[in-house]
Amino acid sequence: MPRILSGIKPTGRLHIGNYFGMMRPSIDWQDKGEAFYFIADYHALTTVHDPAKLRADTRNVAIDFLACGLDPAKATFFKQSDIPQVTELTWLLSVLTPMGLLERCHAYKDAIAKGFSASHGLFAYPVLMAADILIYDADVVPVGKDQKQHVEVTRDLAIKMNETYGASLLRLPEPSILPELATIPGLDGQKMSKSYDNTIELFLEEKALRKKIMGIQTDSTPVEAPKDPASSSIVGLYRLFASPGEVETMEAEFRAGGVGYGDFKKRLFGAVWEYFAPARARRAEIESDPAYVDEVLRRGAERAGTLASETLLRVRKAMGLS
Repeated sequence: MPRILSGIKPTGRLHIGNYFGMMRPSIDWQDKGEAFYFIADYHALTTVHDPAKLRADTRNVAIDFLACGLDPAKATFFKQSDIPQVTELTWLLSVLTPMGLLERCHAYKDAIAKGFSASHGLFAYPVLMAADILIYDADVVPVGKDQKQHVEVTRDLAIKMNETYGASLLRLPEPSILPELATIPGLDGQKMSKSYDNTIELFLEEKALRKKIMGIQTDSTPVEAPKDPASSSIVGLYRLFASPGEVETMEAEFRAGGVGYGDFKKRLFGAVWEYFAPARARRAEIESDPAYVDEVLRRGAERAGTLASETLLRVRKAMGLS
């Protein structure tokens, strides 16, 4: 049975793009192997410097993920920062990490282009990411096509460690490229992203969700005129939540004209609200029992910590530290 590893950063409330891009695939994976999922709060520190916000976001990620179907009986779920062994392994990997390898990583360049301050943590975080994967002897890392480089860096560092300190010291993980989703559009038609402030959060109150969806940007095509469904954010989002028949009907009405964008947005709101109804009910249950979340994360950290300690001891011995 393969061991699967994935993580998500607590940098704000989770949104529809997070759900379809990472959360739902992870929930599917928990039935296919031994799954380890962590909340990447160490990684979040590269951009989040408000302690109260980080604590709140971390807890909300935990609740949201559990509400959406992560099963702690099937998957080990924990906070990254509850496994301090990962930071020691990061340093042990760092001493063999070529500078050129980090300089070629596109994530750092992308972050700087978005206005984040250059820091050692931001530059070197691929090494922390490698430690996240290697410390649990992960076999499979599900990633989007644009994140494949992270696993390639991890493999490069594991190979270098194995060449230096022993052929079987660290297990080489394999990326599992997630099926390509059409770009999930945000409120402004660009890719849904916290960076663009164009997200639709998963668990907004009904009034707030309706307001967001009714605020999706559209062009000035008159009600009676035909419209292009292929270029519409409304249709792009509706496709995620509605049946093929319902999508086909909306596309036909777009082409025929006679229905305004406002009516299509109302239909989208109804589909989104209904889709997340079971998760919303589950979230309310979880939120009413704070001890449950604490216990899930505690048990997850205990299991993850045991594995991390075994790997770290192996590496320390190989390197002459134990």
